[in-house]
Amino acid sequence: MGYPSSQGLYDPANEHDACGVGMVAHIKGEKSHAIIAQALEILEKLDHRGAVGSDPLLGDGAGILIQIPDPLIRRWATAQGHDLPQPGDYAIGMCFLPQDDAARAFVKGRMEAFTAKEGQKFIGWREVPTTQDGLGAAVIASMPVIEMAVIARGANCADQNAFERKLLTIRKQVQNPLASLAQKHGLPGVTETYIPSFSTRTIVYKGLLLATQVGSFYDDLRDPDCVSALGLVHQRFSTNTFPSWRLAHPFRFIAHNGEINTVRGNVNWMNARRRTMESELLGPDLDKMWPIIPHGQSDTACLDNALELLIAGGYSLAHAMMILVPEAWSGNAQMTPERRAFYEYHAALMEPWDGPAAVCFTDGRQIGATLDRNGLRPARFCVTKDDIVCLASESGVLPFAESDIVRKWRLQPGKMLLIDLDQGRIIEDDELKADLANAEPYAEWLHQAQYNLADITDVVPELAAIPAEDSTLLQRQQAFGYTQEDISRFLEPMAVDADDPIGSMGTDTPIAVLSDRARLLYDYFKQNFAQVTNPPIDPIREELVMSLTSMIGPRPNLLGRDAGTHKRLEVDQPILTNEDLAKIRSVEEALDGAFRCATIDITWDASSGAEGLELALKEMCWAATEAVLQDHNILVLSDRGQSESRVPMPALLATAAVHHHLVRQGLRMQTGLVVETGEAREVHHFCALAGYGAEAINPYLAFETIEALRVKRHADLPAAKVQQNFIKGVGKGIRKVMSKMGISTYQSYCGAQIFDAVGLSTAFVEKYFTGTATTIEGIGLAEVAEEALRRHGQAYGDNPLYDGMLDVGGIYQYRLRGEEHAWTPQNVAQLQHAVRGNDPKNYAEFAASINEQSERLLTIRGLLEFRKAEKPIPLDEVEPAAEIVKRFSTGAMSLGSISHEAHSTMAIAMNRIGGRSNTGEGGEEPFRFKPLANGDSMRSRIKQVASGRFGVTTEYLVNSDDIQIKMAQGAKPGEGGQLPGHKVDKRIGAVRHSTPGVGLISPPPHHDIYSIEDLAQLIHDLKNVNPVARISVKLVSEVGVGTVAAGVSKARADHVTIAGYDGGTGASPLTSLTHAGSPWEIGLAETQQTLLLNDLRERIAVQVDGGLRTGRDVAIGALLGADEFGFATAPLIAAGCIMMRKCHLNTCPVGVATQDPVLRARFTGQPEHVVNYMFFVAEELRAIMAEMGIRTVAEMVGRVDLLDTHRMERHWKARGIDLGRILHQVKIKEGASLRQRGVQDHGLEGALDNRLIADCAAAIDTKAPVQLAYEVRNVNRTVGAMLSGEIAKAHGHEGLPTDSIRINLTGVAGQSFGAWLAHGVTIDLVGDANDYVGKGLSGGRIIVRQPAEAPRAAQDNIIVGNTVMYGAIAGEAYFNGVAGERFAVRNSGAIAVVEGTGDHGCEYMTGGVVVVLGKTGRNFAAGMSGGIAYVYDPDGAFKDLVNHAQVDLLPITSAPDAEEGTGRPTQRPRSVNDFGMGDMLRHDAERLRILVERHLLHTGSKLAGALLADWDAALNRFVKVMPRDYAAALKRLEAERHEAASVAAE
Repeated sequence: MGYPSSQGLYDPANEHDACGVGMVAHIKGEKSHAIIAQALEILEKLDHRGAVGSDPLLGDGAGILIQIPDPLIRRWATAQGHDLPQPGDYAIGMCFLPQDDAARAFVKGRMEAFTAKEGQKFIGWREVPTTQDGLGAAVIASMPVIEMAVIARGANCADQNAFERKLLTIRKQVQNPLASLAQKHGLPGVTETYIPSFSTRTIVYKGLLLATQVGSFYDDLRDPDCVSALGLVHQRFSTNTFPSWRLAHPFRFIAHNGEINTVRGNVNWMNARRRTMESELLGPDLDKMWPIIPHGQSDTACLDNALELLIAGGYSLAHAMMILVPEAWSGNAQMTPERRAFYEYHAALMEPWDGPAAVCFTDGRQIGATLDRNGLRPARFCVTKDDIVCLASESGVLPFAESDIVRKWRLQPGKMLLIDLDQGRIIEDDELKADLANAEPYAEWLHQAQYNLADITDVVPELAAIPAEDSTLLQRQQAFGYTQEDISRFLEPMAVDADDPIGSMGTDTPIAVLSDRARLLYDYFKQNFAQVTNPPIDPIREELVMSLTSMIGPRPNLLGRDAGTHKRLEVDQPILTNEDLAKIRSVEEALDGAFRCATIDITWDASSGAEGLELALKEMCWAATEAVLQDHNILVLSDRGQSESRVPMPALLATAAVHHHLVRQGLRMQTGLVVETGEAREVHHFCALAGYGAEAINPYLAFETIEALRVKRHADLPAAKVQQNFIKGVGKGIRKVMSKMGISTYQSYCGAQIFDAVGLSTAFVEKYFTGTATTIEGIGLAEVAEEALRRHGQAYGDNPLYDGMLDVGGIYQYRLRGEEHAWTPQNVAQLQHAVRGNDPKNYAEFAASINEQSERLLTIRGLLEFRKAEKPIPLDEVEPAAEIVKRFSTGAMSLGSISHEAHSTMAIAMNRIGGRSNTGEGGEEPFRFKPLANGDSMRSRIKQVASGRFGVTTEYLVNSDDIQIKMAQGAKPGEGGQLPGHKVDKRIGAVRHSTPGVGLISPPPHHDIYSIEDLAQLIHDLKNVNPVARISVKLVSEVGVGTVAAGVSKARADHVTIAGYDGGTGASPLTSLTHAGSPWEIGLAETQQTLLLNDLRERIAVQVDGGLRTGRDVAIGALLGADEFGFATAPLIAAGCIMMRKCHLNTCPVGVATQDPVLRARFTGQPEHVVNYMFFVAEELRAIMAEMGIRTVAEMVGRVDLLDTHRMERHWKARGIDLGRILHQVKIKEGASLRQRGVQDHGLEGALDNRLIADCAAAIDTKAPVQLAYEVRNVNRTVGAMLSGEIAKAHGHEGLPTDSIRINLTGVAGQSFGAWLAHGVTIDLVGDANDYVGKGLSGGRIIVRQPAEAPRAAQDNIIVGNTVMYGAIAGEAYFNGVAGERFAVRNSGAIAVVEGTGDHGCEYMTGGVVVVLGKTGRNFAAGMSGGIAYVYDPDGAFKDLVNHAQVDLLPITSAPDAEEGTGRPTQRPRSVNDFGMGDMLRHDAERLRILVERHLLHTGSKLAGALLADWDAALNRFVKVMPRDYAAALKRLEAERHEAASVAAE
């Protein structure tokens, strides 16, 4: 309905949505009209969580789900003369019908016919009355005809539940075949039909409405007869803005704030169940329901369909939700054995629907909500003394009096809240799950049915014997394409260090399809990763939610009640040794025939050549089918048969072919797939095999190679150890790749196809890798076969070169006879000569080596050529180079990854020419904000805000022209970073506000961006701090990035950067350097096309970066849609880098990427060199523009019509490439622009801070103290940030004297309360606050306390939300209540006292002090490398909740420390740099007492008062959390001080 069809690179399947969700219910089930009014009010208060596109009257959709209002329907029935049965005996289908009369009549006829056919009685159609005032033209144009179908229960349904199942059968039969019927009857309008709800209990009113319009549009909702005991509401924020009525939530059972990352796999597995699924309850009706999950709908709609199926199949609502969104159970020591058995039993029935999710669900009798295992979405609820429960994405959405609220709490990770309206009570998570877990003997069933491979000991000797090889190890390695690099860069480091190997300087080799070498099929697949719409996970620090457990073999019937009769085989991780595989082959005898294993050969006859492969694949697939039909329930796909006469098929092709073949036949659930291959060796290979269906993999040749290597070079290591190391390294790598996409379990990653194909033809992909996106076409089966044959030829041919050695490879480092590289020793030298001697001739030679790709294809842009003008224009009529270079910026390289010399050279050079340099993510020293004496400036105009938030102070933000939010970086999208301790010297420590010598971690996600509306919030926060800066978002190219960019534009970013996958200086796992992300040509073209389709292009600037080297590159970037251009590696080379690729080792010989003072002295780069380079590029661009007849860059932007693809004769693989989709021209409406013309409206004029600034003007100017008071609501977001920006502009990071400005607030504050609060400001809130309180705190003081009249114990109720004090630099915070998940994450130096926290407290903390006076959640202190925490632990349970990897738990004694050290703690803070904490190695008792006293003083906390009343007893119950690195670093610094003092004394 209004969606453009797939065109160019745009595909509607890439749509994401997230949103605000809320519900209100009367616990005792009393129906009233007031509940509906309250639900609609929640919706209005969540309005800012949604978005509008280019048309302010066109939102993304909103809606409400309520119980059927019987009085309203009865009134209609009486008026119409219908006989309406009792409630529960009739159902209402809310129907969106086609606007076309004929199509509408056709659909209504089918509805009536199927009702009769299924034995029910059709009562009549009720037109739903609507009021269209205030709706936009686009909304009305796409509006369906809305009517209700009213149906009475027929005699064949024994009860209400049977009637509900019949309704599902009717709905599926009406809806599923509509697309084919539309063609058959020539009624295209028929497909517009949609049935939002069809039930005896509930009804959904939704549509393409703004949050404020749901109540005004549907007249029913304002009718006093419209009564319900519950209301579930939702406000949608989608990345696109195409009008769609059906995608608004709620769906039939759920409203969802989140993203299902594994939805591709979940839908595939659902289709694969077709042959194996049957249900006693549904009987033959189940067959009428396929497809259970129709094609082409949103992830939430798919989840809703799955839930609906489970409920129809007889599961209870809560039981079904626990199957779909399970807690993290494997390895959770805190969970009861019964509950773990429950989850483990269901794990074989269904893979998790994984991703960040707060899901509200109801069937009309119960209403509940659950949160994903990682707690990545906010959901706060309160209960009043009048039995009302209100839950929403934010606190404060309904104006209850504080004295009426008896409880304030939140959904916790993996936990559930359920309100049973029939029983009239709230059922808490523990009771609910204990009842379900104990309802059946799950542990007993598991014991009968489950086998762990590790526990099986019987191996049949003849099955364990490895077939004798007639080839040498070298030949086998060559047949599978091994190179010297595979062994030196991957296998050896993994076998020795058990880790995923690291590299740097990105990649500059051609993508596989452009390489004329035989590349493995894996290289054509690029890993997907999360950006903006869902967060990646940290697989190291948050390992407790990750699981590599895999189930091998058939799956039980999802709707059957098989109890313990269905045998299953489990492995703890999917990489099998040869012994493990032998066990699987012997399993039939070992487990009395429960499993039968068949081996299928995946090699083909070498003499049949490339043509032979297609037939061999067919035969292999039929062999698989036959094996399954003969009851073989584990298939091993094996290429052990390779020899001189047999060529191994690419294992990925064989796996995907068999997997999809069995899915299509509905047999996939009846068997397991294990791959025995010599080909898989690096992490990406295992991930790709898993993504296309491999449940376990035995890389036998990798093991053989490692063993040979061990004997030769590491004889001191035992054989078993190197094998285990390799398995462990691969496991870590797989976890990292899964977590990039936000997926936490191997089970849901398996078969989920989280890849894009780059360089494979559509026909090939559709046949063997069904459902994978491919954008530029490319090779097909013939070329894939040819590549395999070339490898085979190397092994068994007669080329003397390969007689005694492997191919060099040359992908990770330039090698003679290796893969092509864009940067060669020769052209690096040419570029450096050119810029140092200002010599255009050298530059021209350098540019030619990159641009002329007829000899060596390097990039997609190398295939494009310009359409020249018939008459070129004179060069002097083209925009001057001095103007063009203002569109250039240098890339984000942090001070820390590169030296001060290199960093400041870039800044000086770019400031001279009016371009922009980028700080990178490491902060910037304040002395650089002031110009130098000669007029130069070292101030970087672009300040980056990355997930580590190092040095992101208010002062840093106000000294920027652009603030760039780094969502992902090209070298390693979806991953965090690490600066090792040896690179953190005193200078880096100071600028990053951390302790020298302590390693720093950037988490994979921004912990304040878990979704698109969170990004909108961060953009809003930063814009508040610095209203004149542009806010930019950096994305990395992948399929779907255009849709994300459209969402970024709707989130009101001023600027978006699309980076290529090439990557720069950052250290990164080799797996990510080469296999994640795609070239920028694809991402930029998709972004331009999607923004134009959405009419969002002209309000945002688009920049491209990643491997830009020449003026020709810039010209292509501009024509594909970029306004601005970023360069990173090339200007570094101009400044002296020689591409040693040693950046991560601190050993850079030319002083660029190092902090070593001796090496830094070797840096010879000058700002002039970078300036010369930029001008050479601009001059080359001007020459191209003159030939094309274009006068200004502005006229060039987006002119894809001036590009052509007939540039050259291509080699054997590149012939299949088709760039038509990249060059697709979107039809745009009259007067629309291809480039940025307007600006975003950030809505800052409505901010409360405008009043604060006016009222504090005197205090800012004269430092005179001022005290103010205001009311605050949840719609007042980011309170204090704009005021702090003004203070930082005037007084820098020092701010004002303590307590100069005191602001007293009452109410519930919106998100980001007190963000970047400056020193000298105290905000005292009586009430509570939402997520992100004190984000970036820069010296201010935040107090949040409970009102005196509240009838609740503060320490048992929540007072601030998730991710509080993220990236705080300095300041204090006192919270009189409990905080949510991730309290004080990445705190660098602030002090906080809180009365309880959720999971992941003090994560990645590097400084400051945190005191927790109550319970904490799990995984406390994960990644904590600095600062200290004190936790009150009266019952000794805390030690089990800590992540002990980096911290020690120490007792606290009351005896005072004899030595002063650097000073004792003091009652009062002294300055922004000294909050009176004293020497952190000593004085724990004094410091702790002072903090508890301050907490009592500021909040009046009863808990603090009680502790102080009996302090000696309380003190012994506190535990100190001390990071080991931090303690060591402090002791080192102390030793240095003593040494300096003794030298001075001499």
